[in-house]
Amino acid sequence: MIRQDSFAPLEWYHLYSRGIDKRIVFGNQGDFERFLKLLYLGNDTKEINLELLKKIPYRDIFTLPRTPIVAMGAHCLMDNHPHLLVQEKIEGGITKFMRKIGTAYTMYFNTKYSRIGNLMVKPFRSKHISEDGYFHRVAQYIHLNPAEIFEPGWKQGIVNNPAQLEKKLLEYKYSSLPDYFGKEKRPEHTILDAEAFGLIKENLPPLAHVLKEAQLYYQEIESSLAVKPRGRPKKVSPFN
Repeated sequence: MIRQDSFAPLEWYHLYSRGIDKRIVFGNQGDFERFLKLLYLGNDTKEINLELLKKIPYRDIFTLPRTPIVAMGAHCLMDNHPHLLVQEKIEGGITKFMRKIGTAYTMYFNTKYSRIGNLMVKPFRSKHISEDGYFHRVAQYIHLNPAEIFEPGWKQGIVNNPAQLEKKLLEYKYSSLPDYFGKEKRPEHTILDAEAFGLIKENLPPLAHVLKEAQLYYQEIESSLAVKPRGRPKKVSPFN
């Protein structure tokens, strides 16, 4: 569930995928919460203890001790795709992290919904975040994903009520945006790396300032997820 490109330690990457055939991969609150728990538990040198997911209350999962192998800077889950802003802390950390959460979530989903096979497009796509200023803006691009729920035309540049959109985005539970601007500290806050959180929060641009840039950014994201035809293209006869 992870691309084969190498990831450089201490570098940041935007990781993303979507359900095969654009299928729903988070069907209800329980599915979203399972993936959030895996984002926390999977970020460890040890393998995921799946028994903990059954025994320990949701809020308490995010207090368990662990030794992170990546730094999470931002995340957002939509019904058919996740987006993560992740730093490679140790060599091979991103690959190990994404393998663990991908395998664990697919097993959970397939068992729950009586299906078999891959769940998301493989391999996971990644974009290297090479500039500091760009790094902060990508965090907000990720947080803007739920805009399509509240303003379906936002990727075409149509936003009818920007103030209402920002309010709705702050209320969206399956994104790290409420951790940056919410009034209360959520249990899920510990998914984020403390050092990265401080760095990102200090220079996070307002959502309204990056709205148009995000539209262009996600046009590129969509093209990278497009299914490419297999095999050689058919020759067209000049006599047809």
